[in-house]
Amino acid sequence: MRKFDDILMMAVERKGSFGAVLGDIPEPASADELAATENSEWLACFAKGIFQAGLAWQVIVNKWDGIEEAFQGFDIGRCAMMSEEWFDALLADTRVIRSAPKIRSIQENAVFIQSVADEAGSFGRKVGDWPADDYFGLLDWLKSNGARLGGNTGAYALRRMGRDGFMMTRDVVARLVAEGVIDKAPTSKVAKTAVQNAFNTWHKESGRSFTEISRVLAYSID
Repeated sequence: MRKFDDILMMAVERKGSFGAVLGDIPEPASADELAATENSEWLACFAKGIFQAGLAWQVIVNKWDGIEEAFQGFDIGRCAMMSEEWFDALLADTRVIRSAPKIRSIQENAVFIQSVADEAGSFGRKVGDWPADDYFGLLDWLKSNGARLGGNTGAYALRRMGRDGFMMTRDVVARLVAEGVIDKAPTSKVAKTAVQNAFNTWHKESGRSFTEISRVLAYSID
């Protein structure tokens, strides 16, 4: 496995400058900033990713105001207590993506977020306090306890909300394979542990965030 600086230089050579590789990466939110984020914002972010799956992102962008209105601003209490009448009305509502499993997942994730918030003070507090060196554990927790938050859906949502983390995109996986960390996309506990350890090592070497490291790995691939 190469040193992080060696991989960074590979990315810079491909993209032409350090700025092209790292210039537009936002600063991750702190644990306290995540904790202060409204629970409804987490539900809305999860909903965006869930509705987008299988569709062009622009479709969701174009429909988002209507979706948000139809789900009453993603109010956690209202969505958690969604009645069958409201559910049926949403299935017929042209403002939303009329998929029964996706609509049901919004209600289920509202229950999930509400339960976590009751225990931790806010959903963001739980996410923000999750140990950085167990990021895969956070992703697996979302997948196991949330609805339709597996794959990269949960990871993309966490990034949009400002939580520092890495993405298992095709190019990131390709770099990890090239470095001998894994031999394919990580699905087993052993492979995920190997990936986590690699990111932890590169973080200690460089002092850079997981978000930055993930970008560098992706940009290092031809």
